[in-house]
Order: sequence, then C-alpha cells, then structure tokens
Amino acid sequence: MPEWEPVIGLEIHVQLKTRTKMFCRCENTFGGEPNTRTCPVCLAHPGALPVPNERAIEWTIKLGLALGCTIAERAVFHRKNYFYPDNPKGYQISQYDEPLCIDGAMLVPGPDGDAEVGIIRAHLEEDAAKTIHVGGATGRIVGAAHSNVDFNRGGTPLVEIVTQPDIRSAEEAKRFLQLLRQTIVELGISDAEMEKGTLRADANVSVRERGETGFRTRTELKNMNSFNHIARGIDAEIRRQIEVWESGGEVVQQTLDYEVKSDTVTARRRKEEADDYRYFPEPDLVPLEPSRGLVERLREELPELPGERIRSLGNEIGFDSALELVATGNEATARGLVEHGLDWPKAASVAMNELAGREPLRENFRALVAIIQQRDRITREAYHASFASSVTTAINSDEVLAQTVVADTAELEPLVDRILEASPAQVASYRGGKQGVLGFFVGQVMKETQGKADPKIVNELLRQKLDA
Repeated sequence: MPEWEPVIGLEIHVQLKTRTKMFCRCENTFGGEPNTRTCPVCLAHPGALPVPNERAIEWTIKLGLALGCTIAERAVFHRKNYFYPDNPKGYQISQYDEPLCIDGAMLVPGPDGDAEVGIIRAHLEEDAAKTIHVGGATGRIVGAAHSNVDFNRGGTPLVEIVTQPDIRSAEEAKRFLQLLRQTIVELGISDAEMEKGTLRADANVSVRERGETGFRTRTELKNMNSFNHIARGIDAEIRRQIEVWESGGEVVQQTLDYEVKSDTVTARRRKEEADDYRYFPEPDLVPLEPSRGLVERLREELPELPGERIRSLGNEIGFDSALELVATGNEATARGLVEHGLDWPKAASVAMNELAGREPLRENFRALVAIIQQRDRITREAYHASFASSVTTAINSDEVLAQTVVADTAELEPLVDRILEASPAQVASYRGGKQGVLGFFVGQVMKETQGKADPKIVNELLRQKLDA
C-alpha cells in the first residue's frame, strides 16, 4: 500500500472587537436580546449606504503585518453574492482579487524545528447574521425542525485568513491555530474565543501519496468549536480519504461536518467555487489606499510574537511546556514569578496549574514566590487560598507562612493509631490488597487536624503501621 501524506490548508475567521460594526454605527458586542442591535444599513434597507470602519481597517493591517504579509497599496471591497437567510442584502461585502494583506508566512515552532505556513491573504469583510437551528440532535441544519436568525451579529467586522496548503498533520494545524489565536489576543484586536464564535476555523483537507507533487481533490471541514475537535476532525477525514482512495474510489469535493461522538464526518453540500459567487466590485465603496506612514506606524506597534517566545522558552522548560504556557496566555504570570526569584520550570508549573487563567496583582508576586518556596511547611488550605486572593487583594506572606502544617510525628502518631483502631474493616481491606483505601485514612487524619497535618508525614506513618 502507498504511504499517504496529508495536505491541509486553513480558513480562519476572526471577529474584531471594534466598538461598532463594519459598515454602520450599530454597537458591536456579544450576546444580548436577538435583533436589538440593527439599523437600516446592516438590515439592507433600500437606500442605506455603507461607511467603512477605520479602526477595523487599521487592525486588519496590523494583523497582516504580524503574519508577515505585504500590505496592498490599493485594496477593493467586492460583493460576494449568495442567497441565504443570514444575508439580508443577498450579498456579503468582502474582498476578492485585491485584498488588503497578501503573501505572508508564519513560522510554527515544533518539537523537531520550525515549519513555515504560508498566508495567501488576510482580508476584511462583514460577518453574516447568526442562524440558530432548532430541533434535531446536533443543533445543525441537518435534521433541524426550523431555523431562527439573529441579526445582531450581521455586519460585525470580520477578518478572513487563508493559508497555503502547507500543513502536514492535524497536530501541526492545532499548533498553528493556537499560535494564531494568541497572536490575535496579544494584538488586542479580538478576544478570539471559539466558544463565542469570535474565532472560527475551517479546514481544507486532502491526501496524496508520499512524493507526489500535485494536489488531489479536497474537502472542507466546518463547524468545529475547539482546537482539539479541529485536530480530531482532520484526522477523521484523513482516514476516510485514504480508505476511499485505497478502495479504488474518488474523493468528492464537498463540505463536511465533524461528529464528535462518533468521530466521523458527514456530508453537508457540494462546495462552491468562486465563480458561483459572481464577485464584482462594491459600487458604494471607494478603494482602500493605506499610506506608507500608517503601515509603518502599525508595524512599530507590533509586540514580540508568540512563536519567537516559544523558541526561547523551550530551552528553559521544553517545547511542549513552552507551547502550552504561551498558547494558554499564562506566560505573563510565569514571567512575573521568575522575575521575583522562582526558576522557570517551577514558575511554569504554578502558572499553568495553581494560577491557570488568573493573573495576580503585581505587588503580590514577591509574596507568592516566598509562599511557593516554602510550600511544604504551610497548610494546603493556606497555600491555595493565597493564589485565589492574589488576583484581587494584597497578600501578606508572613501571615500565610504562619499557618504551618503539623509535621511532628510524636503529635500525629496517637491520632493515626486511634483512626486505624476505629476502622478495622478498612484496615483489613488495605491489607487484603486494596491500596486505594490509604486515601480514606489520610482524609480522616486531615479532617481531624482541620487540614493542618503534613500529608507526606501522614502517608509515611500510615504505611508503616498498615504494612507492619
């Protein structure tokens, strides 16, 4: 049998968090009562004319620069024609053959070195309204009883990023999306939250024999709501295509949904080509011609990119930990701990566990480091409470460190003896081979000491007595 190589390209949509929508002044916020943030422009009433959002244009340029793109001297809005309930105009204002950002590349660090993923384009458009499919088992149009449309989302500024088919595995696709999302968040242009739909990604997938230079028929995977689901969906489609080719069949170009529970893909519809959309220039909008001064100002505002930091952090904590630390947004917390004396491995561990998703007040880092370094001598409750309160309240390390554990064997031994004597059935169970019962005894000791006993000493005492 031939050896197969996946060929993957991604299409990513990012909602920009500008104050207003793309072509009107309606408020641009998430949620709220359906159909309450609309106007004649975003509902396509006759005679209503679009006016571009200047901030959205600048943010798209900044994102393009972060992706290594060339910023066009002249970009044109087009009408992308299609008929669907979420599109009141009968067309979407988008960009076609003259987009704002073109020919970029993003380096994706990996355990075996960097991979370069080419960026074909990053262009600006308006989002469609949100269609809510009611009834059925999946919440999708297939099997739904009916659909409702919420036009609050219609007209939201949307950047579409299209990659070259340079990705060669589901895992690499996941890493690319993690780094892209973190880049977007650090630029401050979007929350990029998949669960809210402010970041959406589709995958174009095909396979070919190893060494083959051309491309075979591709399919498009849609409606995946997490990076893990995207990776699993790509793997499922790779398996399906290989099976089709090896059985003598032909892969059909179509759009697919990934079903998480069954780990399979299902067909939705045949995929359109660009000709089906009948693109033509938007007559109500003039071309965009960003000045070189504007482009250079935005270039100077770019921060150090996540991929660059992962490479340097990999030397300190290993690639996998560096990727997780940066991609989860916990890096700043780890750096704060390092600045106040903690080593990188320990700082990364604490940032991704005890402080995951929480950034302490700057004045608390010194106290937290002192508490972390003396973890073994304070109670578990005091230790964890210090992290919880560090986000909103100044903490006193001396007060926390005063809540010491009971580690005196002479003090704990009588208590351990009493608990073992009161639990003969559990003692027999442990000695009969059920090692998990040890946790019951530890819990009883911790309860009696109100959580102040040193768990390590308690475990040692219990094992000595139970194994005697």
